[in-house]
Amino acid sequence: MSGLSEPRLLIASHIVPWSRDKANRLNPSNGLCLSAIHDKAFDKGLITLTDDFKIVVSEELKRRKEAFVIEVLLPLDGSTIEPPERFAPQAEFIAWHRNELFLDNRK
Repeated sequence: MSGLSEPRLLIASHIVPWSRDKANRLNPSNGLCLSAIHDKAFDKGLITLTDDFKIVVSEELKRRKEAFVIEVLLPLDGSTIEPPERFAPQAEFIAWHRNELFLDNRK
């Protein structure tokens, strides 16, 4: 998402949080490699992914008039992440995130 390659700035992020799915805590297909800012936005449901790995930015972020959001987060909307060579994110985990955590889809 960020294009960063510096490992000290990247986090192994869970798609379905540890607290929600103990059986898949260590499943590498329940993970994404994200920068700290993208990890936080993903965890808080401000961004999510489609089944074909396109980034979706929440309407809440789209309403923000802050320079950082406009310059860094909004351009991600509709772009495709590069899937890892091994342990691609599992479709069911991505769908869970989109349906349960993404702000635009919360019930």
